[in-house]
Amino acid sequence: MNESKSPITILLVDDHAIVREGYRSLLQKQENMSVVAEASDGAQAYMLYKKHKPTIVVMDISMPGQGGLEAISRIIQLDPTARILVFSMHQNPSFAIQATRAGALGYVTKSSDPEVLIRAIQEAFQRKLTLSSDIAQALALEKFGTESAALEQLTVREFEILRMLVEAKSSANIATTLNISPKTVANTHYIIKRKLGVSSDIELTRLAIKMNLVNLLELVEAG
Repeated sequence: MNESKSPITILLVDDHAIVREGYRSLLQKQENMSVVAEASDGAQAYMLYKKHKPTIVVMDISMPGQGGLEAISRIIQLDPTARILVFSMHQNPSFAIQATRAGALGYVTKSSDPEVLIRAIQEAFQRKLTLSSDIAQALALEKFGTESAALEQLTVREFEILRMLVEAKSSANIATTLNISPKTVANTHYIIKRKLGVSSDIELTRLAIKMNLVNLLELVEAG
């Protein structure tokens, strides 16, 4: 049997319904692809993965509540054979590095042509590591300066907590979302600042914006 023509069932994870609708329409037109479930956050994605056991998960990273990185880690813990493809607006290679560390097989930016996403799904189905060309180029050209090296020292959990901190999430909210104690959040918050060489949350936010981990528009919307 030609594996490239085997049925591919897909769990689509994105917090924007209109985005899911557009990409569901695109994927359903492919003769061997079928979107069997949709989720709007990481927690829902985990539950739907357990229910449907799709062959591929197409996962956004930045979502309200439990984000994509945490969801990837949880799904991989549940099923180490899970095939997860990140589909994100973020073009910072640090997101791709953290996604693959969490267990994703690939990373495609939303600025890519639709054909790139379709090809990436086929490659992820064959368990091939796949990157959109803009991310591959960014990784190749990245200068490993102090800031980049510091970001790469963060664990997946630390990176996810950093993302939530700069979105102005409270420690209690982060603890509830990630199912950890507020003390663990506080300790991780301290470790993140130490690793990134900043002394305050204002400096942490400025650094996150500078390194394209978050933009001002996202912060305004979150507020």
